Amino acid sequence: MTLYWLGTEEATDFPPVRQALRDPNGLLAAGGDLSPRRLLSGYQTGVFPWYSAGQPILWWSPDPRTVLIPDRFHVSRSLKKSIRRHAWQITVNTAFEAVVIGCAEPRASESETWITEDMRQAYCRLHELGWAHSVEIWIRDDLVGGIYGVAIDRLFCGESMFMRRTNASKIALFALCRLLSEAGFGMLDCQMHTPHLESLGAEEIPRDKYLDGLREYASDLKVWRPAQTSLPASELLD
Repeated sequence: MTLYWLGTEEATDFPPVRQALRDPNGLLAAGGDLSPRRLLSGYQTGVFPWYSAGQPILWWSPDPRTVLIPDRFHVSRSLKKSIRRHAWQITVNTAFEAVVIGCAEPRASESETWITEDMRQAYCRLHELGWAHSVEIWIRDDLVGGIYGVAIDRLFCGESMFMRRTNASKIALFALCRLLSEAGFGMLDCQMHTPHLESLGAEEIPRDKYLDGLREYASDLKVWRPAQTSLPASELLD
């Protein structure tokens, strides 16, 4: 099958996601741009960008899809112990760009990042427009972890998370799930499966079921406006 190429003049057009390749799983299209309009259109139709520096923009819709129902986040005993033992502080949307930069830091097992400069600028623009959000984890004045993604109506599309202290990214995801559950969100899109996400409650579902979820939770282009809050992580266990 020939890969579909997007033109920069097309603001929102994506091919049907069922045309995505099986190998590599979910590769649907290449090219286009990272404009807010195109990114939002992609998320509403089950498509997200993921590519490395030097590649064209690649658009994906894998089958199966990994999702996390916000009120099904699994809190392990060790995570509860860590939350009680350390003075973690949680904030929302107070250091979005710093979280993206933290997520762009290469992991110990990787030599490069998929969060290119263009990606950083694109998601910071979405944040300025009210679509992209971050949860930050602090120890005193040090940013030690966080997560960011895009919210549309009652769907949250998680993009990446990072930690500089053990368990910081788990606490960020836990806090995000609590916020989403309280706001009535139905689904947190984790995109690709990893054993780590599975251990936290994420599950794989068929792409068709994911598309049903989009129709239920992301049919309206509504902005989520969470309060810019600051609270100790210990309150997550109340």
